[in-house]
Amino acid sequence: MKEEHVKMNVNLTTTDIEEIVIKAVQKALQAAQHEFVDSGWLSLKEGAKYAGVSYNTLLKYRQYGLQVCEIEGIKRISRKEIDRFFQEHSF
Repeated sequence: MKEEHVKMNVNLTTTDIEEIVIKAVQKALQAAQHEFVDSGWLSLKEGAKYAGVSYNTLLKYRQYGLQVCEIEGIKRISRKEIDRFFQEHSF
């Protein structure tokens, strides 16, 4: 496939450039957020919502074996872990 190069004279103000950059950054952040959420890792608040329990109840579940990943104070929990925990404690 042959690439075509087109030269254009474009007059942009500083405000125009700032708006373009802000929109690009916002789009990149949204894509990264979707990628992270799709990965299955959730914040504890999101994990509680996913599990259908309160945040405090989710914290209590840790005493019963629910595993949470913590790196430098940031805690995340996987959907798979929540599902595993509920399956293990079902009767």
